[in-house]
Amino acid sequence: MSTHHNETILILDFGSQYTQLIARRVREQGVYSEIKPFNYSLKNIKEVSPKGIILSGGPSSVYETNAPLIDKSIFELDIPILGICYGLQLTGYLLGGNVVHADHREYGFALLNHSETDPLFEKVKNPLKVWMSHGDRLEDLPPDFSILGHTSNSPYGIIKHELKNIYGLQFHPEVAHTEQGAQMLRNFVYNITGCKGDWTPQSFIKSTIKSIRAEANSSNVICGLSGGVDSSVAAVLVQQAIGDQLTCVFVNNGLLRSGEADEVRDIFQNHFEMNFRYIDASNKFLSRLTNVTEPEKKRKIIGAEFIKTFEKVANEIQDVEFLVQGTLYPDVIESVSTKGPSAVIKSHHNVGGLPEKMDLMLIEPLRELFKDEVRAVGRELGLPDELISRHPFPGPGLAVRILGEITQPRLSLVRQADKIYMEELKSSGWYDKVWQAFAVLLPVNTVGVMGDERTYESVIALRAVTSEDAMTADWAQLPPELLGRTANRIINEVRGINRVVYDISSKPPSTIEWE
Repeated sequence: MSTHHNETILILDFGSQYTQLIARRVREQGVYSEIKPFNYSLKNIKEVSPKGIILSGGPSSVYETNAPLIDKSIFELDIPILGICYGLQLTGYLLGGNVVHADHREYGFALLNHSETDPLFEKVKNPLKVWMSHGDRLEDLPPDFSILGHTSNSPYGIIKHELKNIYGLQFHPEVAHTEQGAQMLRNFVYNITGCKGDWTPQSFIKSTIKSIRAEANSSNVICGLSGGVDSSVAAVLVQQAIGDQLTCVFVNNGLLRSGEADEVRDIFQNHFEMNFRYIDASNKFLSRLTNVTEPEKKRKIIGAEFIKTFEKVANEIQDVEFLVQGTLYPDVIESVSTKGPSAVIKSHHNVGGLPEKMDLMLIEPLRELFKDEVRAVGRELGLPDELISRHPFPGPGLAVRILGEITQPRLSLVRQADKIYMEELKSSGWYDKVWQAFAVLLPVNTVGVMGDERTYESVIALRAVTSEDAMTADWAQLPPELLGRTANRIINEVRGINRVVYDISSKPPSTIEWE
């Protein structure tokens, strides 16, 4: 489902780790941007007819064999172009300049002096701290280019074509380390490409509802609700478009957190008055998981059981032709990325594997959005804040937060501990400052003393991470008082737990979840 945007900034990806950031920074300015592989054809570019093109950074050197290059005629399209880092070197190289390997790899902060008169620098102070990360440099300017800015190490810090709107920046304006980088991108988007800024949650909702109506027409549509942010926002959007043609199915797999099933039912049945099917399949799931301890095996069993349950409901509804999925933009980018196939670390959290034979077409109303944009759309649609600001929760639920075998008593331990942890995070104001937090039950017993009795009981690990996008994550430095209070409550209030530890590993090398 593609909606046509009046204004698009096209980002060609040369493999930089910051490419998604560029797209987010442009969108934060109210202008739609999308990422395509560097070898996106000239014909396709013309079809998109973007207001501007940004060439991302990347790890290659332009003069190497197999370096990612683009068709030189892109510079003849009369579309403003901004090359960042590798993008600058590529522009220089293709248009007749000379790029060489630098004696000193420039990495980290540098002070940039710039010519203040160019529209790129409106409201940008001078000099400016910028973030560098490159091992090559432009040695000779291509013909018709002049210098707009330099650092002590990069004489060509910013270059510009004298007659066309073609710019190159040797630094990364999209990262937080560069002062006023967002302002420069804003200037490029508004002053140089002439965008007006029509990318808002309201405009997205309006155009998406229109395209869902056109696509679904009079067919029935089914949606698997997990109660997470993505599936909830997708469901409400589709309901606004087609009303009762939508049936939402919520499967309680017995692996949900404390009070979760009731909360989800309440929101969708009462608040949004949806066609809502609640299926309690917890006994079935748990009996299939008896004696299973291997994480991948748990995931496969849960995935397969979910599909079976979901198919059964789908078959009871007449004329279902579409399935709603809460796919987000980062998943879309990853699947069409230039970076080649990446190793499978663990089968993806969201339930991708619905069987071919269901023969349903997909409606993916959020496939253009980043997570923060999904939340903004959800707020606009009137979803309650506790749902919108919820941390991500994996499809297999508590099954991957109980290491070892899954039993009712062990589920009860992790549920109680998790509930206390969430209460403490919320009352201290830390819940919204971290990307994700949860309790994990370890398959270890340790010796403790309670009253004067020796105990031999389970261990809970607490995890909290900060992250922009879950690709990388740091452990959250929660205040010791908060951790102390949480541990104290868990040990006192949850019978069967006598020790609490805090996980201080970052991703990579660790993953966010424990299995």
